[in-house]
Amino acid sequence: MLNERLRSFAFAWKGILTMFRAEPNAKIHLLAAMLAIAAGCWFDIEKAEWCLVVLAIAGVFTAEAFNTSIEELTNLVSPEPHPLAGKAKDLAAAGVLFAAFGAAIVGVIVFLPRIVDLISQ
Repeated sequence: MLNERLRSFAFAWKGILTMFRAEPNAKIHLLAAMLAIAAGCWFDIEKAEWCLVVLAIAGVFTAEAFNTSIEELTNLVSPEPHPLAGKAKDLAAAGVLFAAFGAAIVGVIVFLPRIVDLISQ
């Protein structure tokens, strides 16, 4: 049983690496996440704010992973362009966009007041 659990983590890690290698947008999201974490450290944000930032980052990466998997599966079952395949890909991409907008809003709520305070000093 333990070996099966360890293998499942290995498969998940392989998926994470695949996503970051294959998807340029995942690299952009990773950079944004690193900047948000650095800003959180710099501004010494509160525990509740850390929770919001971490959930926003996790939401974007989760959406990106689902989007990538839907794109790959769609390419497998419909290698030729098809309106429904395109619709599935567009909807998956919309999920990432929703998550990214939500994360950006969290970033504005948490960091903008601190940035304004820093600039106005």
